[in-house]
Amino acid sequence: MSSHDHTDGKLPHEPEKATLEARNKILGFWIFLGAETVLFGTLFAAYLALRHNIGDGPSSEELFQLPMVFAATMLLLTSSLTSVFAVQALHHHNKKSMLGWLIVTIVLGLVFLGLEIYEFREYLHEGHGFTTSAFSSSFYTLVGFHGAHVAFGVVWIALVIGQVLKKGLTVVTAPKVYISAIYWHFIDVVWVFIFTVVYLMGKVAV
Repeated sequence: MSSHDHTDGKLPHEPEKATLEARNKILGFWIFLGAETVLFGTLFAAYLALRHNIGDGPSSEELFQLPMVFAATMLLLTSSLTSVFAVQALHHHNKKSMLGWLIVTIVLGLVFLGLEIYEFREYLHEGHGFTTSAFSSSFYTLVGFHGAHVAFGVVWIALVIGQVLKKGLTVVTAPKVYISAIYWHFIDVVWVFIFTVVYLMGKVAV
């Protein structure tokens, strides 16, 4: 594979939107994200209502370690940028570059998940279990649900990479790359809200 692997010179500039089926899939996915937004909004509302109900467990001020969470946030934001680079490479029909950026996105997502698992383990050692308090239950539900989305995104992008390697960059596989990138941006935006509402507000006990 050359450094500029123009897989198919007949591809349009935006191959992900070249067919009506692809455009319908993208529209349908935005509708799906609307439903996901409502779901996350419900979890945020539950967390905000319960965050001060700590029972006998530690409070958010005692618990949260902002430097580690900030590092995880930077990793996820960087992964959003690498997914943008992947879509740019898609528009230039540069399959090798696109796959490279997608792999970097996956790696950053896996490191983020590793930090989140380590964080949860530390909290458990501090006596902050899922059933410790209403605060802990709402915290693990919201943050854990987001983590599950990140894990799903990692698997999804890996499967998309496998399809591109098998079938090439076409008007069929390009929409899959584009939609997976939209999904990745969505979970990054949700994390920015989690970092602000859960961690920053929790650390200053707002």
